Amino acid sequence: MLGVVLALTACASVPPPTSELAAAQQAVSRANDADAEQYAVHDLAQARQALRLAQSAMASGRNADALMLARQASANADLATAHSKEAVANTELAQRRAEVADLRQRLGMEGGQ
Repeated sequence: MLGVVLALTACASVPPPTSELAAAQQAVSRANDADAEQYAVHDLAQARQALRLAQSAMASGRNADALMLARQASANADLATAHSKEAVANTELAQRRAEVADLRQRLGMEGGQ
């Protein structure tokens, strides 16, 4: 019985995680700005879902759940941002390598003339 009372007291004492929710929203926005919709669809979807659940939990007064979900949303959004930036960098690297190969081929051809 004491454990139940302590658990309920712990949940009731968690303040609304408004700053964590705002941070999660900003993280999702950064992921959108980093083209995660194109390069990290799964991670971005998980971030959005966790954010929705966090907002719902906070609206229902389940602040501990909202806090956990807001942190999860931030982490998933940051992962989406990182995966998206990695994909963009890899694409740019492949383009630069192709340009270098093309230049090497041209220089080889011009040198042989």
